[in-house]
Amino acid sequence: MAMMTEEEADALDELLTRTTPPVNPSVRGITARKGFTMMTVDDWSAEYITAKALATGQSPEEIIHALVHNAIKDSA
Repeated sequence: MAMMTEEEADALDELLTRTTPPVNPSVRGITARKGFTMMTVDDWSAEYITAKALATGQSPEEIIHALVHNAIKDSA
């Protein structure tokens, strides 16, 4: 993956500063707001998902969706 330039890093920082998702600590679960889901995974899983996303041109969300969909289908 290519490194960001200083200008790109500054622009990303500005974007994330202006669009930080609201977090409500009184809400249980992994969704902080509608349409935003945050999870933590171990390094090995993150590397696998990232590599698969880069190799297939899919987003990490699409990779996770396919993994979960296939696991559910296989268990039925």
